Amino acid sequence: MTSVDRPGAGAVELRPVDRDLFRTLLRRQAATVTVVTAPGLAANRHLPALPPAGFTATSFTSVSLDPPLVSFCLGRESSSWPTVERAEHLAVHLLASGQQEVAPNVATSGIDRFATHRGWTQGPFGVPLIDDALAVLLCRVVRRIEAGDHTIVLGEALALGTGEDGDLLVHHGAGYTTTFGPWPSPW
Repeated sequence: MTSVDRPGAGAVELRPVDRDLFRTLLRRQAATVTVVTAPGLAANRHLPALPPAGFTATSFTSVSLDPPLVSFCLGRESSSWPTVERAEHLAVHLLASGQQEVAPNVATSGIDRFATHRGWTQGPFGVPLIDDALAVLLCRVVRRIEAGDHTIVLGEALALGTGEDGDLLVHHGAGYTTTFGPWPSPW
């Protein structure tokens, strides 16, 4: 498409964005492996019962300190979306470096994620809580905002649980790695 010269460096080629190119770029960004869980929902007059949901969310971020708000994005074609669309509460888990088996389990569509991974308990409001996570935020959903083929979910943190201190599990380049602690100070 076009090239832009950078002072003191080579040119950067800018190309039109397509789905594959965009996905390739996003794989270059490291993200904490975050698992979001939502409780199963009972049927009512107008809506069917739904199973509990769990999925990985690389888009998790803090939004506000007062009130304490966080957000994540979820595709509306996701098998977890029908549950999250109706959930009033959910939990956000930051996984530890030794929990590599949890992330692909909850990222797999079409399985009972909570039957295949037994390391969880039922928390307040029926929200599944994953054992041994570095941190867990129990949240109340305050808003859902449609954005393209995804929805941005805003949650107000109601309670925080922390596990043992340790390295975070990190997703980068279609694989898992960990943090290695602070960079040594040159001073």
